[in-house]
Amino acid sequence: MEPEACAPLTYGEFRLDFADAGGRGPGVTTYTLGHDFVPPPIHAGGLRYHGCAPIVGMMRHEGLLDAVAYPQTTVFDAGTTFARLQGYLPAPESAHAIRAVIDKALECKRTGRDATIVFNYSGHGLLDLEAYGRYNAGLLRDVEKEDFVAPSMGALG
Repeated sequence: MEPEACAPLTYGEFRLDFADAGGRGPGVTTYTLGHDFVPPPIHAGGLRYHGCAPIVGMMRHEGLLDAVAYPQTTVFDAGTTFARLQGYLPAPESAHAIRAVIDKALECKRTGRDATIVFNYSGHGLLDLEAYGRYNAGLLRDVEKEDFVAPSMGALG
């Protein structure tokens, strides 16, 4: 699960790229939007990186995992639902996983499939109260796809 506005596994290319935005660090082969990609201002904290971990990229490349990107309003909707039901306010990073769990549970309900769904609740959203406040007030907006297309997907170097 990743934010739609910065989704290297969903929209990126599997290739060699720099691990840092400045292009001075080591090169890694993984899914990337390009080290010069500048993400739009979204409320997904640690999920605004241009690439993904090399092991995750390789697993995606080998077909061992799939990726899904969500707009931030659907993520905050899932986080709000989780908080109402469980009493814990998830960080946006965790709310991405919660969104995927909700979607998978609804799919199982629709198809009649029995499934055990496991996810990692990796952090609370206490530092994200302002963003949740903006969402609840109807002020949080999704980023349009044309606003976050990677500026260049050229070769490393």
